[in-house]
Amino acid sequence: MALSPKIPSTPEERLKRKKILSATLVTCIGIVMIGSSLHVIKLGQGRMEDMRHLVSYNIKDADSHIRAAGEDIQLHEQHESGQVKGGYTVEEADRLLNREQWENLNTMVTIPAGPFLMGTNLDRADPPDKPEHKVDLPAYVIDKYPVTNAQYARFVAATGHRPPLNWKDGRIPPGAALLPVTLVTWYDASAYAKWAHKRLPTEAEFEKAGRGTDGRRWPWGNTMDPTRLNTYYNRNSPSPVTDYPQGASSYGVFDLSGNVDEWTSSDFAPYPGSIAPTIVFQGKVAVQESSQDRNLGISDQKLIKRSYKVLRGGSWKSDPFSTSLFHRDNAFANMTSDFYGFRCASSLPSSH
Repeated sequence: MALSPKIPSTPEERLKRKKILSATLVTCIGIVMIGSSLHVIKLGQGRMEDMRHLVSYNIKDADSHIRAAGEDIQLHEQHESGQVKGGYTVEEADRLLNREQWENLNTMVTIPAGPFLMGTNLDRADPPDKPEHKVDLPAYVIDKYPVTNAQYARFVAATGHRPPLNWKDGRIPPGAALLPVTLVTWYDASAYAKWAHKRLPTEAEFEKAGRGTDGRRWPWGNTMDPTRLNTYYNRNSPSPVTDYPQGASSYGVFDLSGNVDEWTSSDFAPYPGSIAPTIVFQGKVAVQESSQDRNLGISDQKLIKRSYKVLRGGSWKSDPFSTSLFHRDNAFANMTSDFYGFRCASSLPSSH
């Protein structure tokens, strides 16, 4: 049986088929986009649930933690201008802890002279943390613990220095005497160190106190162990400085990883042989160029003639791997945070 010859389609039929094909394609794209959106929403809901578990107060109590617009600015202005009232007398500050607690907190640990490995060559490390290089340090002593609220209260009582912003009426929050002092600038930390006849450690001194001479990544070794430090919201706040003896370094120094990120005396500068971009180390501030930028929340970075100071150790808020002893954080010296703290060090007399 002979087949009928194929009749060419008319322009109208071709246009109709093209419209059907286009509609089918649009429908498929729409289904994919809807599916993707639902997946993103589901991921977002999961992330929000994770964040609810990480906040430092019960989410049901959020209303009591929300301040009126401008209240934080007003509190900061009062604090900066010395209008904070109350505080401790020297005698009251001395009674915050017993004699054994004071003696323990004031302990300093001797770090012997000699070389150690500073920095890292790990591929996934931040560029400013590279390269690994040998540094030879003279012997020095460093505080066994970060400076606590109780110790800082003695300083404030003796000198009249302004208290941290989170001390209501100039007094330590209840139960926080053994927590590391936070919301202190580099200048505040330096003033305390001078009053205590000490100084801030260099970042090399901080790093050696944790890594020893075998180049370990954390004070206890090369494997991350979240039971040995306070990091990534596992406590939702700073913890008492004596709480992690299992995280002490080989020299017996506590909290060199986690709890609070600690000010050092060092400027944020490239290591010898660094290939990190120079701009990384230059001071920058966010600027908004127009009213439209402000409405959109868009800002740009402007270089300024100010350098950063180095902070070390990571904190209770940090990604766990930011607590690596070679990791370098940085901030301007006049900045504060609820996870910035410090400890002190002192040089030892030369043996020559």
